[in-house]
Amino acid sequence: MTTGTTDDGAEAVSYESRRQVQYWRLLSRLFDPEEQPGLESASLAVVEDLGLPMGVLDARESVDTLVQRHPELAAEFDGLMSPGDGEPDGADRDRAAEVRRAALVSKVLLNVFAPTSGNVSAGQLANWQSDAAWLERALGCGPGELRGGRAGGGPTGGGAGRGVSPTGSGGGGAVPDLGRLVPEIGPELGAIEAGLVRRMRLREVLADPALAAKLTPSMSLVEQLLRDKDNLSGVALANAKKLIRRFVDEVAEVLRTQVEKSTVGTLDRSVPPKRVYRNLDLDRTVWKNLTNWDPEQERLYVDRLFYKQTARKTTPQRLVVVVDQSGSMVSSMVNCTILASIFAGLPKVDVHLVAYDTQALDLTPWAHDPFETLLRTKLGGGTDGTCAMALVQPKIAEPRNTVVVWISDFYEWQCAELFKSMAAIHASGAKFIPVGSVTSAGRGDVNPWFRERFKDLGTPVLSGHIRKLVQELKTFLG
Repeated sequence: MTTGTTDDGAEAVSYESRRQVQYWRLLSRLFDPEEQPGLESASLAVVEDLGLPMGVLDARESVDTLVQRHPELAAEFDGLMSPGDGEPDGADRDRAAEVRRAALVSKVLLNVFAPTSGNVSAGQLANWQSDAAWLERALGCGPGELRGGRAGGGPTGGGAGRGVSPTGSGGGGAVPDLGRLVPEIGPELGAIEAGLVRRMRLREVLADPALAAKLTPSMSLVEQLLRDKDNLSGVALANAKKLIRRFVDEVAEVLRTQVEKSTVGTLDRSVPPKRVYRNLDLDRTVWKNLTNWDPEQERLYVDRLFYKQTARKTTPQRLVVVVDQSGSMVSSMVNCTILASIFAGLPKVDVHLVAYDTQALDLTPWAHDPFETLLRTKLGGGTDGTCAMALVQPKIAEPRNTVVVWISDFYEWQCAELFKSMAAIHASGAKFIPVGSVTSAGRGDVNPWFRERFKDLGTPVLSGHIRKLVQELKTFLG
């Protein structure tokens, strides 16, 4: 008995050491790109003993490629890092499985957080984006939830089609708390991707249709395309527009679903319901006619039908969206421009769109098409909201029927003058919504001077997930 206990203890120590080797190698490679021979050889021995392919240790091999060659690993990567129902203790622990999990976790984290250095090719960017999608799946998130709210997509290759649900995990674990996860990881992934895009020879890639076809549109890539669009022409410009259009359509699909969950407008009970079968209120009809029940014949005789109200009030609501197009606000600008176009497509909503930096531009004629709107924006420069205010004020003809959404980090040249005008809009009866950051992943820096004054005014700055703004607008328009 004593010998068995000793053997079990020695085996536990052995498994624990193997697991620690994987994590020490992970930390070493994250902070120092140079290989540590001792850790590399020890990790190689562990991976061989586990029966895992050597690609697990090869940073140049994407998770997609690994899964294509070894399809059985796809199920292991799904939900690999999602919260579980608690770790078993003592003899119930599967220590061999813990070592295997450590090796796979290290693979995903190293591929995402220790990307290649030097110039970046279109293929390398595509591989990183794929690895980032596998990280989302490993965490139990839906595609794009950490990186910018894109619809669908996900990794390709051997794991294609497995995916995860929009709200759940792929591995059967608990759904992660995205309220904590996204603010911490989202900006880091965005920063890494932006760095990869900057190290690409993007103009050369766009000029080659075969290379351009390898690019997957993302917020970082779209930002770079918008900054550089005036320097592109011919095939390069055409490919850039295709990428922007793809990204806009993907994000629009996500946001449109959120908006259309409830219809705009309240029921107008002054209009009698149409007496057609599709409006029949069956439950109410049965309830109101229960006194006509014949127990002998077991029949309900209906002498009056009741119908549901369907007519909605037709008073149009005016939505004025003001977007700071300075470089720091690109993510919010893209999301809110797309959101404005969706509301512009709803009945009885009159949408106006204004973009500004040190000058203001009325983009209302193109508000229904976010692609055309984005092509007319010019990122960068300073921020002077007073020039935008000059375009906004004449649009507020009926304050009680108007909502003004102002998206900016509020680092302004003329703070006092601009805030005075904003307070006047609020005092007039119009709904004023200051928005600091409405990205699908990330956090924004808002001028604390404005933040405190908006709070005192009773219109606190809205920031965080774009769903918050969608809900605010639906509440007003509903």
